[in-house]
Amino acid sequence: MNKVSSKTIAVIGVVVTLLLSLFWWMSSPSTVQQAPTKKGPASEASLPPEVRQLRLGMNIAAGSALHAAALKFADQVSTQSNGKLKVTVFPDQQLGSDDQMLEMARDGKVDLGLTPTGKLSSDIPAMQYADLPFYFSGREELYSMLDGEPGQLLLSKLGSINLVGLSFWENGFKQFTANTPIHTPQDFAKLRIRTMKSPLIADQFTSLGAQPIPIDFHATYQALKDGAVDGQENPLVAIVGMRFHEVQKHLTLSNHAYLGYVFTASKHVFETLSPDIRETILRTARELTVWEREETARRESDLLEKIRAAGVQIYSLTPEERQQFAKAMSPIVDKFGFAVGYDLLAKTEELRFAQSGKTHATKGKTPWLIGLDTDLSARGSRSGGAFYRGIQMALYEINQTGGIRGIPLRLIARDHAATPAIGKRNLELFANDPSMLAVIGGMHSAVISEELEDIHRLQIPYLIPWASAQGLTLHENQPSYTFRVSINDSHVAPFLLERALKRNGKVVIMLERSAWGRSNEAALAPLIDKLPPGSTEIEWLNTGETAIDVRIEQLVKNGVSAVVLVANGIEVRTIVQAMAKMDKPIPIFAHWALVGGDFWGQTKMELKKVDLRFVQSILMDETTAHPNLAKFLKQYRQRYGVDADDPIPALMGSIHAYDLTHLLARAVKQANSSDHAAILSALESLPPYSGILREYNPAFTKDRHDALDRNLLHLARFDDRGRIVLGE
Repeated sequence: MNKVSSKTIAVIGVVVTLLLSLFWWMSSPSTVQQAPTKKGPASEASLPPEVRQLRLGMNIAAGSALHAAALKFADQVSTQSNGKLKVTVFPDQQLGSDDQMLEMARDGKVDLGLTPTGKLSSDIPAMQYADLPFYFSGREELYSMLDGEPGQLLLSKLGSINLVGLSFWENGFKQFTANTPIHTPQDFAKLRIRTMKSPLIADQFTSLGAQPIPIDFHATYQALKDGAVDGQENPLVAIVGMRFHEVQKHLTLSNHAYLGYVFTASKHVFETLSPDIRETILRTARELTVWEREETARRESDLLEKIRAAGVQIYSLTPEERQQFAKAMSPIVDKFGFAVGYDLLAKTEELRFAQSGKTHATKGKTPWLIGLDTDLSARGSRSGGAFYRGIQMALYEINQTGGIRGIPLRLIARDHAATPAIGKRNLELFANDPSMLAVIGGMHSAVISEELEDIHRLQIPYLIPWASAQGLTLHENQPSYTFRVSINDSHVAPFLLERALKRNGKVVIMLERSAWGRSNEAALAPLIDKLPPGSTEIEWLNTGETAIDVRIEQLVKNGVSAVVLVANGIEVRTIVQAMAKMDKPIPIFAHWALVGGDFWGQTKMELKKVDLRFVQSILMDETTAHPNLAKFLKQYRQRYGVDADDPIPALMGSIHAYDLTHLLARAVKQANSSDHAAILSALESLPPYSGILREYNPAFTKDRHDALDRNLLHLARFDDRGRIVLGE
């Protein structure tokens, strides 16, 4: 074997050293971040094992403001973690489309993402919040909302799809382009406007008299060039990037909606990181939010010059013109209230009102306030939204006729999320506001029961449009500050049991283990005492109980003829789903609590097999029995965009709250004061009022604070479209 010379060995050593140096340079973080041309960093295996490597995927192009901010994020987390964290940025959909990256993040296969809010809205409808047209006065207000409590509410909702929300970045505010000038809402009449696939955005243009035409983003240039559409909306970076300005004659700077990007982490991945690394990621993402927004705005000056150089006429809306657009598009907020979420909308209105110095926007007078303390985000959120709408409609009518002696009324709503401690805190906040006339409560008897002591300590009128526990109005506190336009359990529970007994067999009564359940037990005791022994049996339900299938199977085996059910929607849904598995399901007669959420949407398949009927005080086809109902329904459908054949969410709650608000307004007018004791006295001595539910003659007396009785009760059911119809 030939010997290798020392000179040859030296040459080989130099070559190996050069190759290792080149390999290390190619695998350095800065090199990978600046040119991520492949779908995975080639150098990950070369990093020390203690370095955590994360991938950040985005659809936006390299060189954009979002991409520049993402690179700064990667650099800063590396520095702040002392090199323990390496983030590689993949722009230009290198890891897949938005939908693909979203699914990978949910499965833990992509670590971090910057995703347009529109791509998240199918799973989280509340992400349409920033799409609400002309809802925000400008950048400053929207930023304050996204960086404040509304934004935190939005980010918290991402947990339901296995993401962790970090912050809101952006691609800019949307502007209008067209081949005709756009200065007023009327200028959109009969124009064909390209939109993304979004009911909210389509309605935005329909409300202006335009024809929305959904077209893929990458096909928009050709559609504009060919004249298939007359205009579109997008941020300036998209307008220039896709060359829309080359085939459009006019640009209107409207800042009417926001193309936000949500900075998220995969929940699966995030939970595997150490607390200090998680904190570094979260803090850095939020700290860079301001820089990313400022960089986006800075670049827009150059983009405007490019658009102007192409011969496009650029126009900025005046404050008066913005107000015209805001008025024309205000129905969009009402129509999409349930989709966006009344927890978000209520918090926004609360903050907006506080920041405005409590000055009424149109009449220049400080309004009197009505507080709504209810569930807007948890299991009773549909009832909370229904109350919100009913109060809105009543206040609109009251303010249209001059308010109360020239003073307008305004609703301030706070979400207690079915949690008594939050409800008690809300109550304190309401009572400390000298402009607050009264508080309207929600559907949960358990929350109001916990608040009773505070209501009477604070001596603030508390009006109940739904909750039915007897003790909410029948208690030892005197004078009593609680009033109810609903039907208490002394009527409801016996009504249900009497209907169930007609099945001619043993009836099992299942009660929620709570103050509400005990209220129903007390209401049923006199009736049960008169029945033959063994004809009824009471069973108790724990919230969140998991062994329901076994209990339902046993009831069926025991030959029970019917079940009376007093529980909230989640428990009722679980029981209906268990009953649907039986060959011969038992009929269920339930309290109205189940319609406080989206019960039909979650159980419509099971309801094809299970005979479920429940109590209601009013049905939408009872226009003969309730003369004022037809007018209310017409106005409701117009305001909230509900077609004649579509269901109205928790209609009973909206009507109860509507009547209750009008009764309160009459009491304040009669008292000629915002003094709570004077309002209480007036509520106990109101003249007759023709409401929707009944002729209140009178609504309340000193000894009776319940306005409704058993005569209004019906058995109802869901039809095949989710409408609540007569079920007798």
